[in-house]
Amino acid sequence: MPNNKLTNPFKESVNLYLVFIGILVGVIAYYNPIFGLAGLFLLAGLIFYNWFNNRIRSKKWRKYVENLSTNIDSAARYAVFNLPVPLVVVDLDGKINWYNSKFTDLVEEKSVIGKSIDKLITSLTLEQVKSSEPIEGVKVSDRYYDVYTNIVGLDEENPENVIIMLYWFDNTAYTNLQTKYDDEKIVIALINVDNYDDVMNETKEEKIPFVTSEIEKKINLWATRMNGLIKRYQSDKYLIIFERKYLENLEAKRFAILDDVREIDAGNKIPVTLSIGIGVNGKNPTSLEEDAYASLELALGRGGDQAVVRKKNTFEFYGGKTKAVEKRNRVKARVIAHGFRALVDESSHVIIMGHKSPDMDSFGAAVGVYRSVLNRGKDAYIVLNEVTDAIRNVYEMFQDNDIYRFISSEEALNLVDEDMLLVVVDTHKPSLTECPDLIAQTMRTVLIDHHRRSTEFIENTVLKYMEPYASSTSELIAELFQYMENKPKIEKEEADALLAGITVDTKNFSLKTGVRTFDAAAFLRRQGADTIRVRQLFQDDLETFTEKAAIVGNAMRYHEAIAISASNKSSESIQLIAAQAADDLLNIRGIIASFVIGQRLDDTVFISGRSLGDINVQVILEKLGGGGHLEVAGAQFKDTSIEAVKLRLIAAIDEYYEKGDK
Repeated sequence: MPNNKLTNPFKESVNLYLVFIGILVGVIAYYNPIFGLAGLFLLAGLIFYNWFNNRIRSKKWRKYVENLSTNIDSAARYAVFNLPVPLVVVDLDGKINWYNSKFTDLVEEKSVIGKSIDKLITSLTLEQVKSSEPIEGVKVSDRYYDVYTNIVGLDEENPENVIIMLYWFDNTAYTNLQTKYDDEKIVIALINVDNYDDVMNETKEEKIPFVTSEIEKKINLWATRMNGLIKRYQSDKYLIIFERKYLENLEAKRFAILDDVREIDAGNKIPVTLSIGIGVNGKNPTSLEEDAYASLELALGRGGDQAVVRKKNTFEFYGGKTKAVEKRNRVKARVIAHGFRALVDESSHVIIMGHKSPDMDSFGAAVGVYRSVLNRGKDAYIVLNEVTDAIRNVYEMFQDNDIYRFISSEEALNLVDEDMLLVVVDTHKPSLTECPDLIAQTMRTVLIDHHRRSTEFIENTVLKYMEPYASSTSELIAELFQYMENKPKIEKEEADALLAGITVDTKNFSLKTGVRTFDAAAFLRRQGADTIRVRQLFQDDLETFTEKAAIVGNAMRYHEAIAISASNKSSESIQLIAAQAADDLLNIRGIIASFVIGQRLDDTVFISGRSLGDINVQVILEKLGGGGHLEVAGAQFKDTSIEAVKLRLIAAIDEYYEKGDK
């Protein structure tokens, strides 16, 4: 038995008395030796008695503690064996070493010694067991448990010699109540018929009632299946309130109502499309409506014909399979032009900014806005940090002309004041602009873009002109030109730059081209644009042509209709070469979508995606953090390799096919 020093709490005080008596005996012996000797014998007897008495007490005290420890151990063993909650003991590998009787009621198998806890209960992982953190919501059969772990060391010298005790507390009632509460939360959906006016205008008068009736019938039937409350508050707008438990089924079916409405054929010449915005986790009906409205705006900004679900801080996208429908009514363009003209007139000066690594469309749109500002007698500047190979030829047309002022990001920040106006063209993502800090420091911002809206967006704009149906931002600028002045003035070089922007984004007027695209091109042609000069802007050198041919030659087919290729050669113009190679791959018979992967000199890996319209490359690349259009999209990656990005791309394509988005 260990040599424990069990002491009487009064021992110290008794010893003090004996010392005091010894001093008195010494004093007596000094004056009377005989009495001193008698006192000495008496003191010796007291000391012996104290020693003997302390020994007896120590034995009793030790026996009491030993009996108490035995009782505690017995009580602990009894408590463990008869614990009213399931208890199981596992080692670091998850092997079950011991369990109590309550645990056998939890699992179907009766003999579980030596089995892995994560194999026996599949909703539990070994990493969770080792984390020592409480594990909530572990499902076993039809019940839910909160599992608390206790890691016990068996040997101080060997840290690996431990056992893990798992205590299981039944939380089924609370979990079911929480599920019921979540299921009964209300969800608000806002529905907009994207092209209601165009459909009605293109439908014979006697057929209009049938078309409107079919639209209303399908939307009402969809709401009825969810036991939802539906109200139409405008001829083309609906509000639906339903319980959240129906949302999972809607997402599983990927909002089949979009396809049902698109198939309406009651005399309408144009297919009907819907945009749906849904707010889910709002704290109250007001915040739900705000989330639904934000989702609807995002759906419309991405071209319509899709549903967007707002979940906390994320958005989920469904649909968006078709091309954005071209709007033939130019009233909006006229209103935007007049509003933009007023903003320019009120400004001290205007700074124009496109996206990083500018292309023909970004540069052409910036030049077009620059000319419109000069026509109003205001100073203008274009933020341009880098002259890429994509714009080098067109930039050389303006660099020696003192009229045009190209500035860096630092110079632009020095020009900021409260009366200036910032115009962002050909992108709506702050992180992709030439100078994101400029947006944060500017009081008034105008946004003009033709890309489908993504979750990252420039907020608090004083004027926003986003039209996903447009072929290019240069097309939108060419339209605005015609309404800003009675007799618009534009130099032939500027007209060339705008026409080049339209040409590059339409692939020589073969993709994303509508009536208004040709109208804009005709306007620019009348202003002096020359198709021969524009064509010369796209001429390649021999090295570029050879690398492009090599990328096309190394392409592989995937899912029969998709071409995937990569370039291991880094150069300043590799991104332009990859984009052109992706376009060329679409010329191969049977290929309807292409992806080319490359790496820039700064080690950034990128993907250029192109499509003929049957496959939505935007949806695929959004899964990888990119974006763009149904037919033209891209993505960029840091700190990775071309092979790793290729594997991620293939996984995203597989997911796209599995979910039936194609």
